[in-house]
Order: sequence, then C-alpha cells, then structure tokens
Amino acid sequence: MKGKKLLGRSTWGFSEDVCVLASAATAGPMEGKGQLKDRYDKIYPDLYMGQDTWEKAERKMLEDAVQIAIQKANLTPQQIDFYLAGDLLNQNISASFSAKTNQIPLLGVYGACSTSMLSLSLAAVLVDGGYANYAVAGVSSHNCTAEKQYRYPTEYGGQKPDTAQWTVTGAGACVLGKGGGDIAVRYATIGKVTDLGIKNPFDMGSAMAPAAAKTIQTHFADTGRTVKDYDLIVTGDLASVGLPIARELLENEGYNMGQKFKDCGLLIYTSDQETFAGGSGCASSAIVTYGHLLKEMEEGHYDRILVVATGALLSPISYQQGEAIPCIAHAVSFEKRQQKGGS
Repeated sequence: MKGKKLLGRSTWGFSEDVCVLASAATAGPMEGKGQLKDRYDKIYPDLYMGQDTWEKAERKMLEDAVQIAIQKANLTPQQIDFYLAGDLLNQNISASFSAKTNQIPLLGVYGACSTSMLSLSLAAVLVDGGYANYAVAGVSSHNCTAEKQYRYPTEYGGQKPDTAQWTVTGAGACVLGKGGGDIAVRYATIGKVTDLGIKNPFDMGSAMAPAAAKTIQTHFADTGRTVKDYDLIVTGDLASVGLPIARELLENEGYNMGQKFKDCGLLIYTSDQETFAGGSGCASSAIVTYGHLLKEMEEGHYDRILVVATGALLSPISYQQGEAIPCIAHAVSFEKRQQKGGS
C-alpha cells in the first residue's frame, strides 16, 4: 500500500509530509459557553459580530478564522496558493465573499455539513500533488442564517421536535503545507450519496447515520485499518439521534466501535444548553476538529484520529418537491508524524 495514491475506489493516500501547519476556530456566544469554550481562537459576544446582518456576521467569522490560521502558520495571504471553502448558504456566499476579502484564489466547495473534511481532502490533494505549496480549507455556519434558509425565520419562533438539531454558529480554517508540522493528513475517504427515504428535515441524524457508517466501512476496507488503529473516531453532526444508529449499523457489520466513537455535535454544548439532539452545520465538525482535536493531538492525548464529517444534501427546493434527504460523509485521517505503523 505504501506509495499508492488511490486506495480502492474511494480513498486517497497522502505522503507523510502533507502537514497541518496551523488551524483556527471562531465561535458564537452560545458555543463560547459550551464544553470547548477554552479551545476557540475567538468568541463573539453576540450573533451579529459587529455587522449589520447575520449573513455578514457569518462571513466575518470565516474571514477571522482564515486570517488567524494563516497568522498562526507564520504565513501571509499572499503565500497561500488556494483557498478551498464552503458554507450552507445559497451559492456559497460566505465563502466567496470571504475570498474577496482575503484575495486568495478560491475553489468553492459544497458538501453541506460535510464540507469541512471535503475541502481539507481537496487541499491535501493539491499540496501532495505539488499543485500548491500552501492551501487553506475553511467553512462556516450560523444558526440564524441556516434557520432562515432551510426552515423558518428565527423570528417565527416555530416549535421543533427533540430530534431536531441546533446549527452551530462558528467557523474553522486549516492551513496545509509540505513538511513543517507535527500532524499529517494521511488518508481521505470520499463518501457516496445515500438516500434511505427519510424526508423529515427535523431528523437529520437518522438520515445521515447510514452515510457515516458506509464511509467508515469504506475507509477500513480501502486502507486495511481497523477501529483499533485509531484513538478516536468522530462523526460531524449525527448528534444523539444519529450516533447510536451509526454505531448499530457498524456493529451489525462486525465493527465494535467502543468508547472511542463520538460525535462533534455532542461535544460542543453543555447538557443544560437547549440544543435539542445536539449541534449540526458546517461548523460542527470544523470548530471541534480545528479548535479542539488538533490541539489534543499536539498535547499528546491522541496519535491518530479519524474525522468523518457528515452532510445532509437537502434544500428548500428538494423538500418542497417531496424529495427524501440524500446524505454524504467524508473522512480524513490525521496522525502524529512519528506514527509510522499501520499504513
């Protein structure tokens, strides 16, 4: 397997010097009071973040996350070759407007809430292939902008069931380069779209769980790795409804996930914060991975982690036309560079 770039049909293998040079996470006021409040680079006191609208506030969060990550990498925007970014709003406006501010060549990416690991996977391809010296991947989501677009305006005050999730307000960015970092991006498994006929936009956990389980299975099959090769396997935003379903699906296929199987949407908020089933949105996996998990690796708590960002590919148009919710999941394997085995 050593030296191969394409493993199976779905997984890319990268050289061990495709490194995380720096990452950053910015968070909204509610996230800033949650379990990971000490892990974010910037916490905003309100949902407007000094802007006129929530949409402009989301753009501000993403701009700040990108700029902080680049600064932490001791680079300038002019040294970054490509900016791969996405969000949940129509036409990826947060990503494109932040690219206008940062003036870095943009590759807009959309995978719904899975965009964090999709953008990072493509950034790793560019760096490993020699098409970029430095690339930055970034995503954002905002509770108020997402609610207004996908469900009802926040002012409407619509009731939600317990299976609903709370869109995370935050943004994350990660700078990749060749060498110079302690954490490598070793594999990326690109998921397939699944559709099990679930149409309820207030139960995305159930809809996304099969996609997450399938991508994890594919990752193991393509790489030859097992659950034991990872210290932590974390999904993006299955929350309390979807995570048990994904666990059961994997156990039915012979994978005992144990206590190392967790979900980002359950790590962000405290138990007394009213977030229904847990967090969701592009920022769910991003602020946990870029704000918390990579720091955990730097501090020696983990040597290898697998981040499986999950996404529900619905839109108001598809919902209004009675379509089921197609879902996808993309996985990225991070490991400390001194970890040589298991490849």
